[in-house]
Amino acid sequence: MTMDSSLRIRAGSTSTRSVLTRVERIAKLKEADRWKEGQSPLGLPKVRVYKLAMKKKKVKSKEEAEAAKGGAKGAAAKPAAGAAKPAGKK
Repeated sequence: MTMDSSLRIRAGSTSTRSVLTRVERIAKLKEADRWKEGQSPLGLPKVRVYKLAMKKKKVKSKEEAEAAKGGAKGAAAKPAAGAAKPAGKK
């Protein structure tokens, strides 16, 4: 039997979870020095979950993308391309 397309998890559609698992909560408590070894894993204190805001990447023009790929060759070719443009229009 096939799975309905609405139930599939897509890599791009995963969102930030607001609830951590018990193991993740214990790891956060250890980082904050709030966890003592031998402490009961039941009744853990609350742990804040920080949501990360990703900045959008700027779209590069074709010339900038080629210069980035070319390295030194692209940097050397860029001034030559600028000198070849006519200076008549502004």
